Amino acid sequence: MSIRDHRGHLLVDSEIRALLGKAVRTRPPAANIRPEQVQPASLDLRLGPKAWRVRSGFLPGGPPLETRLNELAIAELSLERQGAVFEKGQVYLVQLEEELGLPADLRARFNPRSSTGRCDIFTRVLCDGHPRFDEAPGGYLGKLWIEVAPLSFPVRLRRGDRLCQLRLMQGQAALDRQELEALHARTPLLHDGERRLKAEELRIDEDGCLALSVGLEGRDPAGWRAAHHTDVLEFSKDGAHEVLDFWEPVHARKGRCILGPGSFYIFASKERLSIPPKHAAEMLPVDIGIGELRNNYAGFFDNGFGWRTTPDGRQLPGGTPAVLEVRAHDVPFLVDDGQLFCRLRFFRTSGRPEKLYGEGRPSSYREQDLTLARCFQRA
Repeated sequence: MSIRDHRGHLLVDSEIRALLGKAVRTRPPAANIRPEQVQPASLDLRLGPKAWRVRSGFLPGGPPLETRLNELAIAELSLERQGAVFEKGQVYLVQLEEELGLPADLRARFNPRSSTGRCDIFTRVLCDGHPRFDEAPGGYLGKLWIEVAPLSFPVRLRRGDRLCQLRLMQGQAALDRQELEALHARTPLLHDGERRLKAEELRIDEDGCLALSVGLEGRDPAGWRAAHHTDVLEFSKDGAHEVLDFWEPVHARKGRCILGPGSFYIFASKERLSIPPKHAAEMLPVDIGIGELRNNYAGFFDNGFGWRTTPDGRQLPGGTPAVLEVRAHDVPFLVDDGQLFCRLRFFRTSGRPEKLYGEGRPSSYREQDLTLARCFQRA
């Protein structure tokens, strides 16, 4: 593996495949990693055969995770065949089918997959001996565990279901403010409809993150709110559920609506996003001082999300909205069209992946707008 940029980068699909069986491998007797798990700059990870309901979540880095599991486990569930129902509001721990044997110069980050966030399933990955969630340090050797907590619906999960994904990186891969501005000048990242946003219209903070706002006007419904007291959600079955059995439409009269405290919502961004082929991005929360909102920030945007070109390779305007998963806290909260909702941090990748986001994958969110998870029928 060659280091192509001294500033650091994320690895792309061909490099990830070259590491399978070495830096990333399966725990016997798990099946080999399947080709469809490899994304442009990430790798989907699979649930193992068992889950344990635990009394609480906990911070890793202290006693071994199996010791914690023995202390906190209440019940053991088999995820084989028909799987098991994970109850709303309960916490579960599952060992993943994959484990790591990272070299010293390679570290990992984890995030929920898009469908996981859109179903309001809270997840975070734990590594033995490392005191932070959702990351593995350079040189990490060992198992991976995932904490799973359904927050809106009871959900059926099975062995092999993919709730989270892994990114591998060398060095400092994130773009700073100047690099982000230069990237937008070359290949516009945000559009208002078909219009490319001008540099002075971008909102970039001191961390080099690009702000996105919520788009309420021009959409009816303007969003979806998770219903209470639903049936069990079949996570792995595409198109299994009628939308209105699990969601209530949210309407935005005069471009505004009020979010109820504790409820979970799906919205879409006002801006349309276009990720260039040699870059990726992740969604981050906004400053807590801006408002009483919590974004699920499940989103990791692989190379080519929203990217369209002419036959001769020139970028086309347009892009794709980002889906925003949101929960209001404490008090009812007024949201206006165009209100700041989340930030995007951009990363260099080691090059252009062999396949951009959505290529050869008809079930991707490439053409999304206000799109719910795959287990729901298209609204």
